[in-house]
Amino acid sequence: MIEKKGSILTVREDIKVFDCTIRDGGLVNNYHFTDDFVKALYETCVAAGIDYMEIGKNVSPTVMREEEYGAWNFCKEADIRRIVGENNTNLKIATMADVGRTIKEEIPPKSESVVDMIRVATYIHQLPEAIELIEDFHAKGYETTCNIMAISKSFDDELDQVLQTLSKTNVDVIYIADSFGSFYPEQINKLTAKYLGAAKPVGKKVGIHAHNNLTLAYANTLEAMIYGTSYLDVTVSGLGRGAGNCAMELLLGFLKNPKYKLVPVLKFIETHIVPLEKELDWGPSVPYILTGHLNEHPRPAMKARDEGDTQYVKFYNKLTEEYS
Repeated sequence: MIEKKGSILTVREDIKVFDCTIRDGGLVNNYHFTDDFVKALYETCVAAGIDYMEIGKNVSPTVMREEEYGAWNFCKEADIRRIVGENNTNLKIATMADVGRTIKEEIPPKSESVVDMIRVATYIHQLPEAIELIEDFHAKGYETTCNIMAISKSFDDELDQVLQTLSKTNVDVIYIADSFGSFYPEQINKLTAKYLGAAKPVGKKVGIHAHNNLTLAYANTLEAMIYGTSYLDVTVSGLGRGAGNCAMELLLGFLKNPKYKLVPVLKFIETHIVPLEKELDWGPSVPYILTGHLNEHPRPAMKARDEGDTQYVKFYNKLTEEYS
């Protein structure tokens, strides 16, 4: 049986708070954040003691049009340095590489980049390509993670095989990703045991990236942390696609490590998030609750929200008919 790691009063040095506000939040506005917003968030993360800031994605401009998306969908070195300079701080900079959208030849060696970590996001059927990216980034000197998406749709033996395969690679962190926001704490508990069982014996860490469809992102993050997960993904005010993510201000209010400071985050919310809430729409709503309950991709909920559709009974009946 999986045992708790410390208590709620324990300061665990293995804990890493990982900010995903720009990368996940960019899915709401196609990465059209101003430099002032990104710079202010960077300074907030430094002041708050955050361990990593994921500043965006490494999508190739040959795959997605630069005219349609903001700079943080592509994370060119010059754009990142415009915000962080040489980043002479304790905060590490990360980007995300999507299998099929990132071209490894376009990624410079770590010696030429201010980026510290590249996170590889993959579906199970893309695993061979994901491992190719992981090994390339590792050889170039980056820290790496593997975020396995849509695991709520996989079978136990299939996920076991994936984890065993990843345990033999050079990946540093393996992520539990609740892509559809459908997991409950009891399921996260079991997944934590499964992931740690594969990762811990070979010296790898486990992370958690929770979505808030069922308003359980915070609870699931705490559950994973209490039972041994080290890397905890958050966004300021839960800013992220659809129902959003575990809120940074919630997690920092819980952690007992004095290096984490809540006030800089509150100041950022006052100054930058409150105005943004007038422009962008995110957070839990009935359509996201329903796709979460049914363990389905939130695309129908995204469409309903975009169209202002509040016919929830009709929405639910259509979902249950399609997925029955």
